[in-house]
Amino acid sequence: MKNLLLSTVLIIVPVGLFAAGYNFLTPAQIVQAAAPSLGDMAPFVVITTDVQGIAATGDLPAAKARITDLETAWDDAQSTLRPNNTLAWGNVDGAIDDALTALRAKAPDGTTVTATLAALQTALADPAVGTAGGPLQTVSGVATTDGNGRALPCEVMLDQFRTALSQATIAPRDRATIDTLQAKGTERCNADDDTRADDFFAQGIALMTH
Repeated sequence: MKNLLLSTVLIIVPVGLFAAGYNFLTPAQIVQAAAPSLGDMAPFVVITTDVQGIAATGDLPAAKARITDLETAWDDAQSTLRPNNTLAWGNVDGAIDDALTALRAKAPDGTTVTATLAALQTALADPAVGTAGGPLQTVSGVATTDGNGRALPCEVMLDQFRTALSQATIAPRDRATIDTLQAKGTERCNADDDTRADDFFAQGIALMTH
């Protein structure tokens, strides 16, 4: 009987230890790698906070002027930040666009301005968290949005267009079309219309590479 009890204990103890060890190790095995950091958001938080303070006084024209500094700083940092985490960059970029649109409306609404600035602060606090804007979209097989469904910056598409142009052998019959697409895309890009600009550039890229 003692031998039987001892055998039973020896069987139960290793099984119990194994189960405990398994439960301890499993969480570590299923932890996913954190998304790459977008970068230092502090300079943009400072400007956004300043804009919020100005908007809170009701001086929306002054807030509109100040947020231009944010737009400039963000655009200047794009080439550095965007490669770090494209999706996170798109989340913040979209939030900035929303705030710019609210403040640059013909008749800015204080409530909308406050809400978009608050959403922008949230995006800056955690750029990796965001709601997808929609599925990836393509034009003639060329992607025109990022993984969030947001239109790619037209400057990025223009760079792709120029790269394709430098490498392509263009048939004479296509030259005029490509020149027109580049001109239209550039015009819409200068008007901050990323969506339509991307469409024109994508059509040109497809024509040169397909």
